[in-house]
Amino acid sequence: MATYTIKLKKKELVAKDTMAFHWEMPNGFEFKAGQLGEFTLIDPSETDEEGNTRPFSFVYAPSENELVTTTRLRDSAFKRVLKDLSEGSEVEFDAPHGNFTLHKTESTPAVFIIGGIGITPIRSMIAEATNKKTDHDLTLLYSNKTPDDAPFLSDFEDMADENGNFTFVPVMTRTEDWDGESGHIDADMLKRHISDVSKPIYYLSGPADMVQAMQKMLIEAGANEDNIRAEEFSGY
Repeated sequence: MATYTIKLKKKELVAKDTMAFHWEMPNGFEFKAGQLGEFTLIDPSETDEEGNTRPFSFVYAPSENELVTTTRLRDSAFKRVLKDLSEGSEVEFDAPHGNFTLHKTESTPAVFIIGGIGITPIRSMIAEATNKKTDHDLTLLYSNKTPDDAPFLSDFEDMADENGNFTFVPVMTRTEDWDGESGHIDADMLKRHISDVSKPIYYLSGPADMVQAMQKMLIEAGANEDNIRAEEFSGY
């Protein structure tokens, strides 16, 4: 791990109240799909008791050769300053960190049960497996309130078209005009898409209450508890 000073290249809205930040890639920087970095604001105009540093997962895969993070825009000092950063602004960057990465054994299926902004490390993992043409059998159940709240929907649709081993299951909880899966993810929904729930390695990512509920659901449905990997995303 190392510390760098990097510049913001551009920013863009990618869903409701959700912004992606494209950063300068440090020379020689390498990371694994699913990892994260710690970003520190330099002399921010405001701060709070949480400080000026936050961790953010890398949204793009190493094979895409771009350093991108994405976050929900909350009413906190850090998020307000981050949102208003101008192109060319510098931040301190400490990375890579984390072991929330795709398992290597390609014969073992991967099932991702993800809520909201928890999708960020998962997009990186699935994009990397797609670009590298691995044989992982991948299934993503991706829960959001509405399509407008869901970052990277079109990216996953494109990956599903490109990767015959990837099944994309978008799930909406608060929309009527939707012909896909709706409501909260439960054991019945899981079993509609996974023939043997005891076989996969599961990746859970999203709000803490959702992650904990999904862990309980998986164990009760017959998943191997040792095959559940989780990362909770707070709102900061």
